[in-house]
Amino acid sequence: MKKLLLPLALAALAGTAFASQCPGDMKAIDAKLATNPTLSADAMAKVKQLRADGEADHKAGKHADSVKKLGEAKKLLGI
Repeated sequence: MKKLLLPLALAALAGTAFASQCPGDMKAIDAKLATNPTLSADAMAKVKQLRADGEADHKAGKHADSVKKLGEAKKLLGI
């Protein structure tokens, strides 16, 4: 039983950590987008789609997926 509880506790803590990271990532992306970065139209569309998908995943409780998508958007923006 103890062997089962530890992984569950760690998973819960990891989910909480990801959950609090998402809003900060979205805020950083929004701030960078507000400065009109020099990106191609395709890259800008991809950033905006990743940002929207990341927020949707965050709201759905899929925080690991959200962090991944928001991280990709940040990378494209050079954050």
